[in-house]
Amino acid sequence: MSAKILFVDDEPDLESLISQRFRKKIRAEEWQLFFAHNGVQALEKLKQHPDLDIVVTDLNMPEMDGLTLLSKLNQINLPFKTIVISAYGDMKNIRNAMNFGAFDFLIKPIDFHDLEITLNKTLREVQQLKENQHLRQSEALAREQAQHLHYSLQDLKKTQAQLIQTAKMSSLGQVVAGIAHEINNPVNFIYGNISHVSDYIQDLLRLLHLYQQYTPANSEIQAEIEAIDLEFLIADLPKILVSMKGGVDRIQKIVLSLRNFSRLDEANIKSVDIHEGIKSSLLILHNRFQARAARPEIQVSEEYSNLPLVECYAGELNQVFINILSNAIDALNEYHKQRSLDDILACPLAITIRTFLLEEKSRVVIQIRDNGPGITADVKDRIFEPFFTTKPVGEGTGLGLYISYQIVQEKHGGALNCFSEVGKGTEFWIEIPLKQTRATLDLS
Repeated sequence: MSAKILFVDDEPDLESLISQRFRKKIRAEEWQLFFAHNGVQALEKLKQHPDLDIVVTDLNMPEMDGLTLLSKLNQINLPFKTIVISAYGDMKNIRNAMNFGAFDFLIKPIDFHDLEITLNKTLREVQQLKENQHLRQSEALAREQAQHLHYSLQDLKKTQAQLIQTAKMSSLGQVVAGIAHEINNPVNFIYGNISHVSDYIQDLLRLLHLYQQYTPANSEIQAEIEAIDLEFLIADLPKILVSMKGGVDRIQKIVLSLRNFSRLDEANIKSVDIHEGIKSSLLILHNRFQARAARPEIQVSEEYSNLPLVECYAGELNQVFINILSNAIDALNEYHKQRSLDDILACPLAITIRTFLLEEKSRVVIQIRDNGPGITADVKDRIFEPFFTTKPVGEGTGLGLYISYQIVQEKHGGALNCFSEVGKGTEFWIEIPLKQTRATLDLS
């Protein structure tokens, strides 16, 4: 590729003289030479040929002198070099030219041998300059592509996390709803018939009393009465019915809690009692709170304020409660293994759930705190990242808290924060607006 050199000089014979001197390089297409008679023309030439390699300029010229031209060229961010050729070769002019960005300075009359050497040296410098610029551009492009790939990977991980968690929770919700439905049918059958059984038994007992009153028992009947302890049976049978009715009532409440947790029929936003979702989540996890051979019971303290109904995606908010409570249980289980018997007796494992309204009464807060080991600052900074987990392989996906953050922060326009110190437990602060504005709703 030809090197492009622009000569700027007001001498009329310079163009033919230089063209004649470097005709071999021009014919061999090693150089392309351009000419201008002053700084104004030089700037026009530069607009026409922004890929110039060298600008060779005189100092004294009409319309725009060499130093002014150098000043303007120095402000242009293009990979070229400037050489000054002037009859005024005193140190002041040389210093001024260099200060304005000149790469070299030659003195007139022109020594063409020196000029060719200087041009070749300058072209090597320009070539290196262009290579460096190309390298910087390549590096910038590589950084941009790497950043784009990083963002794409983050988006992909978020999408993957959401798909995994959505599928998992959808399956869990369907299973819970299915179990609730299957339990509900026979429970309703039993519940509906208990009252009839109670009435029938009362009728039979009245009839038995009449028989005892008007028909004397023979020896065989008397023996059977004693054998079955009839008096105890008559006294205990109504108590059994009351106990059975209490058990059925309890099962009905469990079924209601399971249905409240799954909320498959409430995919859209609704005004709900936030405490119902918390209680349903505690019921789902009830077995994990109970005492085991490996550790004592985890005590749960519920401190609920009188809250109004909250507009939210109830089913998804229940997922948040489940995720945070499950992590608290896991942390307490691990913490228990590190404690002495005296520590366990002095400070039993506990989870405290507290709700209240903020002062402006537009947002509700749910605090879930455990008295476990706490977490370090570096872990706390990463707990809401997708796929980040401190649990052993196979025991944690690193999605629970990430999905919880998405649900609270992005879908509800709320806030999910973690406060923790090593040795002082961990607290999650869930903040939800009472009313959802249109801007925060997921309308897709």
